This record gives sequence, C-alpha cells and structure tokens, in this order.
Amino acid sequence: MNIKNISKEEADKLIEKEESHFFDQKAKEISGDKVQKISVAFANTDGGEFCIGIKDKKDEPITENRWDGFDTMEEYNAILSNFLSISPCLEYKCCFLKCDSYKGYLLDIKIDKSLSVHQTSAKKIYIRQGAQSIPLQNLEQIDNLRYAKGTTSYENELVPHVKPEAIYESEILKSFLKNLSPQTDNLEFCFSENLIDENKCIPTVAGLLLFSTNPSSILPRKCAVKIARYETKDDDPDRDNLKYTITLEGPLYNLIKDTCDKISEIMSQIKVWGTNGKLKTMEYPQETIWEIVTNALIHRDYSISDDIRVLIYDNRIEVISPGKLPANITPDNILERRYARNAKIVRILNKYKDAPNKDIGEGLNTAFQKMKEWKLQSPRIIEENDCVCVIIPHIPLANASDLILQFLKNNNEITNKQARDITGIKSENQVKNEFYKLREGGYIERVPEKRGAASAWRLIK
Repeated sequence: MNIKNISKEEADKLIEKEESHFFDQKAKEISGDKVQKISVAFANTDGGEFCIGIKDKKDEPITENRWDGFDTMEEYNAILSNFLSISPCLEYKCCFLKCDSYKGYLLDIKIDKSLSVHQTSAKKIYIRQGAQSIPLQNLEQIDNLRYAKGTTSYENELVPHVKPEAIYESEILKSFLKNLSPQTDNLEFCFSENLIDENKCIPTVAGLLLFSTNPSSILPRKCAVKIARYETKDDDPDRDNLKYTITLEGPLYNLIKDTCDKISEIMSQIKVWGTNGKLKTMEYPQETIWEIVTNALIHRDYSISDDIRVLIYDNRIEVISPGKLPANITPDNILERRYARNAKIVRILNKYKDAPNKDIGEGLNTAFQKMKEWKLQSPRIIEENDCVCVIIPHIPLANASDLILQFLKNNNEITNKQARDITGIKSENQVKNEFYKLREGGYIERVPEKRGAASAWRLIK
C-alpha cells in the first residue's frame, strides 16, 4: 500500500472538495454495501475517486474537525474486503493519506471506467449521475448500459418483424458476394456470418444495416445520417444561421460513400480567404473526412434511436455519433487503444473489395496525420451526454501574425474579416489585438482613408 504525506493546505482542499460525478467522500464508519455501491457506480460509468475518513459537512461544519481517519491502516481492511464481493472482479488503486496536522489515515480509492458491467453482492447495478450513485431498476436500463460499454452489441439483436428475405434476396448482398472469394451461397453466407439466426430464421440488426435496401425504414431505431449547413462560425448558432438540412439513408457501405460525397459537395460551395489573397474553397484532406465518417457509422451505438449528425459551419465540421465511447476508451487514449463495439459490422465491411475500413484500427490516426500534413490543427474529440462529437477545424497550424504577414506579402491590405478567415479566429476584437501587436512591432499600419467597417491594414514600406 502506498502512503502519501500531504500538507495541511492540501488536506483542507481535499476536505472541502465538492462531491461530483467523479468524486465522493465518506466517513470511516461507511458500511460495506455503500463501499460496493460507490465503487460499482464509478466502474460502470466514467470512473472516479472516493476518500474514506472525512466526516460529512452536515455533521461537522468545521473543516479542521472533519479529518477523522483510522489510527492504523489495518483498520481499513474490513472496508477493502468489500471489493472481493463485487462481481465481476473490480480493479482499483488505493493510497493512504497522512497529514502531520491531523490525526489518523485517510483511504483514497481510485477506480477506472471498466470494460464490464459490475454488480454488488446484493446483485444490484449502479451508475454515477452527478454526485449520486443511481440504481438501474429494470432490464432495459441494464441492457442499455451493456450496449454503451460494448460488452454486448445491439448489432446482434434479432428483428422479428422483418422477413429474412430482406437480407438474403437483396441486390446489395448479391453484388457484395460477386466479389467475395471463395464464392458462397446467399443464405449460407448469412447463416455463417450470423446475419440471420439459423434456428429462428430471423434477421439481425447487423444484417439489415449492411444489406437491406433501406435499413431506416425497417429497423426499430434511427440509423440515418442528417447533414446540416450553418452559415456561421459561432459555437452556438441561431436558427437563422441554418441554411438547409439533408437526410441520407441506405446500407452502410453506400451510406459511408454518400455521406462523404455530400460533405465534399457542400464544402465546395464555401469560399474563404487564403494567405495568397484569393478566395478559395474550404478544403480538408479527403482521408480525414472519410475516416471520421466511417468511424462514426461503424462504431456508433445502434441501440440509441438517433441519427448521426454532420454539422457543417464556415470554419469547421462536427460529426456527432450516438453513444458514449465503449469500454475503457477515452478521448485521451482513443488513438492508442482499439475496441470495436460492432465487431461483426467492422469485419464484414472489411471484406469489400474497396473496403471503407481498410486499415482496421488506424482510421483516426490517419485522419489526424493528414490534418498535420495539410498544416491544419488536429481534430478534437469530445464525449458528452450520450454522444461523441469529433470537431474538424479549418484552422492553420501557423500563428495568426505569420498568416497575416504572409497575406500582406501578396496583397496591398487586409481587413478584419479576411484575417479571421485565414487565421480561424472567430472574434473581431481578437483579430484587432493581432493587428495592434504587429503595429507595435513596426510591421503594419492602418490604411488612413479606410475607417469603421471598411478599415484595413497594410505593410509599412
């Protein structure tokens, strides 16, 4: 066991720390079932930390009196033994905290987000919501948790109201099998790949997503792609900024291609200022768009009835995929770790002659690498609520001052709007500050005859 000595200032900050989605604190008298409850909730959700040996603020409002740990570390053994009753076995890290200003030891326990769905010795399953550990009351909630974690996949669910012919007689499947080696019979392929349950002769979600003519029309959950074009750079656009929306449907292989083609078509209509002083089409690496769209469609949580949303702004693209990141994948480690929520979909798409996911597990790495090659800032991955958002910015890696000077080498003057286009800066005032810095450095000056909205800057000759 690790022992960490902390200062009184650190101890007081820990005591006063607010309980949250990721943190909890309990008195040393905590019962075993509560230890299991908190631990299971953290493991089943996003991970977290809880500290034992701190009195509740309601019982003891004075900070100095709230540190109330056991005199010896051995006295925590009964608390730690409760982890043995959690199933499946739960991994955790713990550390004893000691402070010279206070008496006794605190026990700090850290729990990572787990691959599994854990339950207490009383067979109860909890998740963390805010500062509370909430029990899941029914089978549907528990199933949704398993889908979210990726321990089970909605792709394997049977769809009894749809006839199996929707898969094995479809033209999409016939076309796919023509290029498959070795050759196989339609129905034999569907049974061998578990796209149709052989005993019940009922199609699965994966089979319909891959080979039915229009999965959106027959599946019980939404599975299309909605593209929205916003004529703004704002983070929180108004309804007036929405120019139009488009809904795309179809089997997964076609849907990936159709979505990427439509994004490229829309992007070709957006003009921005380049550092050469000319208006140009806002372009991204084709591989980046392809890999991020493919990743969203094959790894999304299909148990959530929602469409993938692609939001196209004047300075970025946002791809929003239903479902949290599976297993122990986080936005920080997603480029290093591999986990396929829908393994069957991933495997079968890879059998296509021109597979959309050629380099399994390397798609996002390719997307990030291509952005660097194009000297654009890397995509950002954000996990929020029940979705994952990938933001693809159209912002150069070079700093704003260099881009402004590069523009002025090819042009007599530059306006605030032009500077915002080439730098990716949204704020007019922030661009003004860049102008002022360059003016103070002796590089540029204001064009005398242009003021107000028409104001511009030029190089000092």
